[in-house]
Amino acid sequence: MLDHPLNSLGLPKPPSATRVVVAMSGGVDSSVVAAMLAEEGYDVVGVTLQLYDHGAALAKKGACCAGRDIHDARRVAETMGFPHYVLDYENTFREAVIEEFADAYLSGATPVPCIRCNERVKFKDLLATAKDLEADCMATGHYIQRKMGLSGPELHCAADAARDQSYFLFSTTPEQLSYLRFPLGHLGSKAETRALAAKYGLPVADKPDSQDICFVPNGNYAAVIEKLRPGAADPGQIVDLSGNVLAEHRGVIHYTIGQRKGLGIGGLGEPLYVVRLDPATRQVIVGPKEALATRRVPVREINWLGDVALTSAPEWHVNVKVRSTRPPLPAVIRPLSATEAEVELLNPEDGVSAGQACVFYAPDSSRILGGGWVWRGR
Repeated sequence: MLDHPLNSLGLPKPPSATRVVVAMSGGVDSSVVAAMLAEEGYDVVGVTLQLYDHGAALAKKGACCAGRDIHDARRVAETMGFPHYVLDYENTFREAVIEEFADAYLSGATPVPCIRCNERVKFKDLLATAKDLEADCMATGHYIQRKMGLSGPELHCAADAARDQSYFLFSTTPEQLSYLRFPLGHLGSKAETRALAAKYGLPVADKPDSQDICFVPNGNYAAVIEKLRPGAADPGQIVDLSGNVLAEHRGVIHYTIGQRKGLGIGGLGEPLYVVRLDPATRQVIVGPKEALATRRVPVREINWLGDVALTSAPEWHVNVKVRSTRPPLPAVIRPLSATEAEVELLNPEDGVSAGQACVFYAPDSSRILGGGWVWRGR
């Protein structure tokens, strides 16, 4: 028998006795979470991570965790009357996220740095900081749901499919999930979030959503990689599947699997797409659209969130996403170990590349069963 009924965060104590660290990016989502919990009477502590050069950040719009966003998070904390701290995570972020991002592109992969940031910085170091602050839990503004199941907390898709961020959070471990809370996951639309921001009188109520990866201004990946890895944009050849040279290119880092536009090889009849990148020979290999089709996807570093071990069955019939913008499609997971598997897509996908995430979904519910990283190129 509990001494106290569960509060809105599922903890057996009154809100006033419940300390919550809120990860605040300075955007409307995390600001609303902090304001909502503060209004409910929780002992809220706002924490914002400074992830890269503050001077450069001040001039950068449309990205999270920049100087402007730190200022906005502080203003929200002042408005709602709770403490706010800024932690310098530049070195951690550079080592755990940016360096791998550059190396992945140089190896011909297509990295997803936002997942690594959640995995290695926000849900690891920041979560540890929250525990150091003696918080009972940590809340974020992510659009995803945490539900209690028979075997403990489960990860579920957001109620609003258009805002669902499950693809970027598949690597959340069961231990982390027991400590994390996602108060926005049940909302039906972003309009509801903005309405709440207006209700609380937050200065960020009309702030635009961030679009870019925070350290990649204007989506120019190549410029960032050239700065980090001088010489990375050495020119090479564009060749067809038979090895015939079609054109010269200005560096493998300027191309991604599935790319059609900007190849500079028009007038050759059928449209050609980038089907493979070979950094060792500096070749960009192109072919017809059908050459992009992938059915078998090797996956490693699997984080499994099922109720029984991944290896307890020879195969699992699930739905998977290999891109954040596409709906989950039927697939079969065949485990090779607790952290490696081969995924067979029942309907071939175009442009699957090493470095992408492959996220697993229960076919009959909104539950996320985990996921892993695509690790071998085509």
